[in-house]
Amino acid sequence: MFTNDQRQAERTGRYGTPRSQYLQDLVNEFQKATNEESKERIVANLANFAYDPYNFAFLRQLNVLELFLDCITEPNEKLIEFGIGGICNSCADPANAAIIIQSGGIPLTIQCLSSPVKNTVNYALGALYFLCNSSLKKEILKPEILRVIREYAAAESVNVSFSNLAKAFLDKHVNQ
Repeated sequence: MFTNDQRQAERTGRYGTPRSQYLQDLVNEFQKATNEESKERIVANLANFAYDPYNFAFLRQLNVLELFLDCITEPNEKLIEFGIGGICNSCADPANAAIIIQSGGIPLTIQCLSSPVKNTVNYALGALYFLCNSSLKKEILKPEILRVIREYAAAESVNVSFSNLAKAFLDKHVNQ
Protein backbone atom coordinates (compact mmCIF):
# COMPACT_ATOMS: atom_id res chain seq x y z
CA MET A 1 0.00 0.00 0.00
CA PHE A 2 1.29 3.46 -0.84
CA THR A 3 1.92 5.89 1.99
CA ASN A 4 0.95 9.51 2.47
CA ASP A 5 1.82 11.96 5.25
CA GLN A 6 -1.25 11.13 7.33
CA ARG A 7 -0.78 7.36 7.07
CA GLN A 8 2.91 7.73 7.84
CA ALA A 9 2.19 9.78 10.95
CA GLU A 10 -0.31 7.17 12.14
CA ARG A 11 2.14 4.32 11.57
CA THR A 12 5.11 6.10 13.10
CA GLY A 13 3.34 7.28 16.22
CA ARG A 14 4.52 9.93 18.62
CA TYR A 15 7.82 8.28 19.45
CA GLY A 16 8.63 6.57 16.16
CA THR A 17 11.43 7.42 13.79
CA PRO A 18 10.42 9.65 10.85
CA ARG A 19 10.81 7.93 7.48
CA SER A 20 13.60 10.22 6.30
CA GLN A 21 15.61 9.49 9.44
CA TYR A 22 14.95 5.76 9.22
CA LEU A 23 16.21 5.67 5.63
CA GLN A 24 19.23 7.77 6.59
CA ASP A 25 19.97 5.28 9.36
CA LEU A 26 19.82 2.43 6.86
CA VAL A 27 22.23 4.20 4.51
CA ASN A 28 24.62 4.89 7.40
CA GLU A 29 24.37 1.28 8.51
CA PHE A 30 25.16 0.10 4.97
CA GLN A 31 28.21 2.37 4.78
CA LYS A 32 29.53 1.00 8.09
CA ALA A 33 28.69 -2.66 7.39
CA THR A 34 31.66 -4.95 7.08
CA ASN A 35 30.02 -8.27 6.28
CA GLU A 36 28.17 -9.16 3.13
CA GLU A 37 25.05 -10.51 4.86
CA SER A 38 24.45 -7.19 6.58
CA LYS A 39 24.88 -5.30 3.32
CA GLU A 40 22.48 -7.67 1.55
CA ARG A 41 19.85 -7.24 4.25
CA ILE A 42 20.12 -3.46 4.21
CA VAL A 43 19.97 -3.15 0.41
CA ALA A 44 16.98 -5.50 0.31
CA ASN A 45 15.29 -3.32 2.91
CA LEU A 46 16.04 -0.14 0.94
CA ALA A 47 14.77 -1.77 -2.26
CA ASN A 48 11.48 -2.52 -0.51
CA PHE A 49 11.10 1.17 0.29
CA ALA A 50 11.83 2.08 -3.35
CA TYR A 51 8.42 0.97 -4.65
CA ASP A 52 6.47 3.64 -2.75
CA PRO A 53 6.30 7.14 -4.28
CA TYR A 54 6.18 8.55 -0.75
CA ASN A 55 9.84 7.57 -0.38
CA PHE A 56 11.15 8.79 -3.73
CA ALA A 57 12.30 12.23 -2.57
CA PHE A 58 14.05 10.69 0.44
CA LEU A 59 15.81 8.14 -1.76
CA ARG A 60 17.03 10.87 -4.10
CA GLN A 61 18.13 13.10 -1.23
CA LEU A 62 20.09 10.26 0.39
CA ASN A 63 21.65 9.08 -2.92
CA VAL A 64 20.09 5.65 -2.51
CA LEU A 65 19.60 5.28 -6.27
CA GLU A 66 23.36 5.63 -6.71
CA LEU A 67 23.85 3.11 -3.90
CA PHE A 68 21.66 0.65 -5.84
CA LEU A 69 23.76 1.21 -8.96
CA ASP A 70 26.96 0.67 -6.97
CA CYS A 71 25.56 -2.65 -5.75
CA ILE A 72 25.10 -3.78 -9.36
CA THR A 73 28.86 -3.49 -9.88
CA GLU A 74 29.66 -5.81 -6.95
CA PRO A 75 30.63 -9.48 -7.41
CA ASN A 76 27.98 -10.50 -4.85
CA GLU A 77 24.89 -11.80 -6.72
CA LYS A 78 22.56 -10.90 -3.84
CA LEU A 79 23.75 -7.28 -3.83
CA ILE A 80 23.26 -7.18 -7.60
CA GLU A 81 19.78 -8.67 -7.26
CA PHE A 82 18.67 -6.24 -4.57
CA GLY A 83 20.37 -3.29 -6.28
CA ILE A 84 18.60 -3.86 -9.59
CA GLY A 85 15.41 -4.58 -7.62
CA GLY A 86 15.65 -1.12 -6.09
CA ILE A 87 16.25 0.40 -9.52
CA CYS A 88 13.24 -1.45 -10.93
CA ASN A 89 11.04 -0.41 -8.03
CA SER A 90 11.93 3.26 -8.32
CA CYS A 91 12.50 3.95 -12.02
CA ALA A 92 8.86 4.48 -13.04
CA ASP A 93 9.24 7.94 -11.49
CA PRO A 94 10.71 10.36 -14.07
CA ALA A 95 12.96 12.14 -11.53
CA ASN A 96 14.37 8.80 -10.36
CA ALA A 97 14.77 7.59 -13.94
CA ALA A 98 16.74 10.74 -14.80
CA ILE A 99 19.18 10.11 -11.94
CA ILE A 100 19.55 6.46 -12.89
CA ILE A 101 20.25 7.37 -16.51
CA GLN A 102 22.67 10.21 -15.62
CA SER A 103 24.53 7.90 -13.25
CA GLY A 104 25.24 5.29 -15.94
CA GLY A 105 22.39 2.98 -15.02
CA ILE A 106 21.46 1.85 -18.53
CA PRO A 107 24.58 -0.26 -19.21
CA LEU A 108 24.44 -1.67 -15.68
CA THR A 109 20.79 -2.61 -16.13
CA ILE A 110 21.49 -4.20 -19.51
CA GLN A 111 24.33 -6.19 -17.96
CA CYS A 112 21.82 -7.70 -15.51
CA LEU A 113 19.94 -9.35 -18.40
CA SER A 114 22.63 -12.04 -18.47
CA SER A 115 22.53 -12.81 -14.76
CA PRO A 116 22.12 -16.41 -13.58
CA VAL A 117 19.68 -15.11 -10.93
CA LYS A 118 16.07 -15.11 -12.14
CA ASN A 119 14.97 -12.16 -10.01
CA THR A 120 17.87 -10.08 -11.32
CA VAL A 121 16.77 -10.71 -14.91
CA ASN A 122 13.14 -9.94 -14.06
CA TYR A 123 14.10 -6.67 -12.39
CA ALA A 124 16.33 -5.72 -15.31
CA LEU A 125 13.53 -6.34 -17.81
CA GLY A 126 11.12 -4.32 -15.71
CA ALA A 127 13.58 -1.46 -15.30
CA LEU A 128 14.34 -1.32 -19.02
CA TYR A 129 10.61 -1.22 -19.73
CA PHE A 130 10.36 2.03 -17.74
CA LEU A 131 13.75 3.52 -18.62
CA CYS A 132 13.52 3.13 -22.39
CA ASN A 133 12.41 6.37 -24.02
CA SER A 134 12.90 8.08 -27.36
CA SER A 135 16.30 9.52 -26.40
CA LEU A 136 17.60 6.15 -25.17
CA LYS A 137 16.25 3.83 -27.86
CA LYS A 138 19.55 3.80 -29.77
CA GLU A 139 21.38 2.70 -26.63
CA ILE A 140 18.82 0.15 -25.44
CA LEU A 141 17.44 -1.23 -28.71
CA LYS A 142 20.75 -2.50 -30.07
CA PRO A 143 20.50 -5.76 -32.02
CA GLU A 144 22.34 -7.83 -29.40
CA ILE A 145 20.06 -6.57 -26.62
CA LEU A 146 16.91 -7.08 -28.67
CA ARG A 147 18.07 -10.63 -29.45
CA VAL A 148 18.28 -11.41 -25.72
CA ILE A 149 14.90 -9.81 -25.01
CA ARG A 150 13.31 -11.72 -27.91
CA GLU A 151 14.78 -14.97 -26.55
CA TYR A 152 13.17 -14.23 -23.19
CA ALA A 153 9.89 -13.44 -24.93
CA ALA A 154 10.01 -16.79 -26.70
CA ALA A 155 10.86 -18.72 -23.52
CA GLU A 156 7.29 -18.93 -22.24
CA SER A 157 7.54 -22.63 -21.48
CA VAL A 158 10.75 -22.09 -19.50
CA ASN A 159 9.90 -18.91 -17.59
CA VAL A 160 6.53 -17.20 -17.95
CA SER A 161 7.67 -14.13 -16.01
CA PHE A 162 10.62 -13.49 -18.35
CA SER A 163 8.39 -14.06 -21.32
CA ASN A 164 5.64 -11.71 -20.16
CA LEU A 165 8.04 -8.90 -19.25
CA ALA A 166 9.99 -9.28 -22.48
CA LYS A 167 6.80 -9.30 -24.56
CA ALA A 168 5.55 -6.18 -22.78
CA PHE A 169 8.88 -4.48 -23.47
CA LEU A 170 8.79 -5.44 -27.15
CA ASP A 171 5.14 -4.36 -27.50
CA LYS A 172 5.82 -0.96 -25.98
CA HIS A 173 9.22 -0.12 -27.47
CA VAL A 174 9.66 -2.16 -30.66
CA ASN A 175 6.33 -3.36 -32.10
CA GLN A 176 4.59 0.01 -32.11
